[in-house]
Order: sequence, then structure tokens, then C-alpha cells
Amino acid sequence: MKVLIINGSPRPEGNTAIALREMEKIFAEEGVSVETVTVGNKAVRGCIACGSCGRNGKCVFDDVVNELAPKFEEADGLVVASPVYYASANATLIACLDRLFFSTGFDKTMKVGASVAVARRGGCSATFDELNKYFTISGMPVASSQYWNSVHGRIAGEAAEDAEGLQTMRTLARNMTFLMKSIALGREKYGIPAKEPRQSTHFIR
Repeated sequence: MKVLIINGSPRPEGNTAIALREMEKIFAEEGVSVETVTVGNKAVRGCIACGSCGRNGKCVFDDVVNELAPKFEEADGLVVASPVYYASANATLIACLDRLFFSTGFDKTMKVGASVAVARRGGCSATFDELNKYFTISGMPVASSQYWNSVHGRIAGEAAEDAEGLQTMRTLARNMTFLMKSIALGREKYGIPAKEPRQSTHFIR
């Protein structure tokens, strides 16, 4: 089992990293291989809808997005985590995820997704919902925990004091591991769900 974790915080050792380390510990105990990549401190521009990825198999902007693509393809699960800015995820992370999901043509069906939001106080549930949409449009089951996947802290290090939040992270990692292993067993016996030819419509026809 392999999990790719994308940390959208610009602070590699901030509160978002504290939350993710709780998950990393559980993954290690469960024998799951983990790679964590911090993108919030990188220069990542948004998608320009140029269509180059459809022709060339990768994004026209050769940055961390193209580095993440093969890691995502190999992974059984993806965790995306962000600090909360104005009840939303870090814009750098959103730009990264827009391009990562759009530019990669491989089948994401049954890869397990989990999102994590970290805030001083409010906006976690809105950010949680925002990040989960990348999974649900891609046929990816969403891992849940004992509460919405959020941890609270303002200044660096405060997240370590959020006992409930950290427990939520540990539970999330255990549930995600169980789901990935269950899907792997199901894939061996039953394969993945059959796919119909894509019907792509809009509001005119």
C-alpha cells in the first residue's frame, strides 16, 4: 500500500504538518508506505485551459504538478491537507490540484482520498468540502473519521494541543488503511466497477 500526502501549507513545519504527522505514524504502524510533498511554498500557477495535457500527457507548466503525477498514479490513496484561508484552501494547493487532476489521464477509480483542514477557528468544514470534490468527481472513495477531518491551531505548534483533532487524524489514517486494503482484496476477486461510455452533456443538448 502506498499513500501520497500533499501538504498545501507554505510552512513545512506548521500546524498542517503536525496534523499530517499523526497520520504518518499510523500509516507506518499499518505497513503503508508514505511520501509527503509540501506544495504551499512553491510557485504554482493555475490552469489556463490550453489543452496541452490532452495532447502531450502532462501539464504544459513543468513544475511540481508533473512531479506529483507519477506518484499519484502509483499511490493507492491520496491525502490533501490545507490551512484555511478565508474559509477556503490555500490557493496554491487549489491551483496544484486543478492541474494535477485535469492533466493526468490515468484511471483514478477506487484510489482512496482524504482531505484535512487546519484552522485557527472557522472555515474547516467549507475547506473540507472543497477538497473532497476532487475525489468525488474522479471515482475515488472518500475516507472518513470520527469527525470532520480538521485540526485547530493558530500559531505554529498549537495544533499539537488539539487532542480531539489529532485523534481524528489517527482514526482517519486507520480507516483509510482499512478501506485501501479492502479495495485491494475486492479488486483481486471482483475487479473494479464496469464503466459505461462517457456521456458528456451540457445545458443546450
